[in-house]
Amino acid sequence: MGLTACFLPKPIVGVNGTGMHSNVSIMKDNKNVFWDPQGLEKMSPFAWQFVDRILTHGNDLCLIFNSSVNSYRRLDPHFEAPNQLKASAVDRGSMVRIPLGNSSTARLEVRAVAPDANPYMLLYSIFRTGIEGNIAEVENLRSAQRFLPDNIYDAIKNFHNAEWKTKLLGEDVKERFVELKKASADRCPRLLGTVVKAPEVQFHNEVYTQFLWNLF
Repeated sequence: MGLTACFLPKPIVGVNGTGMHSNVSIMKDNKNVFWDPQGLEKMSPFAWQFVDRILTHGNDLCLIFNSSVNSYRRLDPHFEAPNQLKASAVDRGSMVRIPLGNSSTARLEVRAVAPDANPYMLLYSIFRTGIEGNIAEVENLRSAQRFLPDNIYDAIKNFHNAEWKTKLLGEDVKERFVELKKASADRCPRLLGTVVKAPEVQFHNEVYTQFLWNLF
């Protein structure tokens, strides 16, 4: 057909980008520990603590969730971008959404993830942060007006300065990841804003899609 799949977060200007919304829950003794029929949005206190830890470390985690320059073209508030460090059952601009669920399907949805994120680092970061991370003493943490970075350089800075990322990944892995992301970012113009260049799409397709496809 002459067509190929594209996992670029924002391949076309003026159209909503592509996300890898990550739905997670935790089971213990065959029970979903996120479920509480009497809880807020039918979620347990543990589930809300999990959410609060993700929101607390949202800026620290952003580079894991959005590790390419193009990812930040997707985080555009004009196109339902989940770039707000909030949790909501209805607001699709929130980084974390609480979908309608039951005793089996209760979960939280981390929406601020680009489709070219490393899935192993992503899930490891979400689960360990949600279980072991800190909870910030911020008034209205789940609804405060706070935003994720709109460019990869701010995300790299947040990631590099975060003590939690050192604990999460170790100093060596953290520093190496920063080096790789800086090198990748420096290959792209810094001030493209929302403009997506044709070579950007072509490079992403050749490296991410065709290379990986040829491995199978």
